[in-house]
Amino acid sequence: MAHESEAAADDVEPARADPADVHGEHTETRRETYGERLDRKWNDVLQELRAVQAGTQIITGFLLAVAFQPTFAELERYELALYLVLVVLAATATMLGLAPVILHRELTGQHQKERVVRIANRILLTLLVVVSFLTAGVASLIFDVAVNQVAGFIALGVSLILLAVFWIVVPRVGRPSLRERLRP
Repeated sequence: MAHESEAAADDVEPARADPADVHGEHTETRRETYGERLDRKWNDVLQELRAVQAGTQIITGFLLAVAFQPTFAELERYELALYLVLVVLAATATMLGLAPVILHRELTGQHQKERVVRIANRILLTLLVVVSFLTAGVASLIFDVAVNQVAGFIALGVSLILLAVFWIVVPRVGRPSLRERLRP
């Protein structure tokens, strides 16, 4: 990591205000080299992977334990199909969580940090989508088995609405409007 920072040590980014600071109430400026910025972005990806990994491990463990419960044989055809889809999503999420680390391991020392960060970011976004659907599906399965199929569909619908809020609405809250961005 240090060699990439040293190679770009003269390439210092000018100080910029924090884009989240819309009204100039407090500004955070950051002066960092290109290499330092890549290191920061890589560390951000790793921290986010760690957060998602914990949840993914818990859900995967839950799904694995379900198969060994005595009532597992009593699942209806729809519940079994949903369960198997969730196992595939959990396995996919686990592999996606490993992919950036594998990529980093394979390309370490090859001056590919920018590529690693860019690809890892895409993998992380894909992982978040998979875990989002996995979580909604698990909620549906639990309500389906514990209450009934209608409750399972309602839980799935509510989960998908919440996911839409988190993916679409929340990121836009506090974002400056077009008028504010065009203001001199």
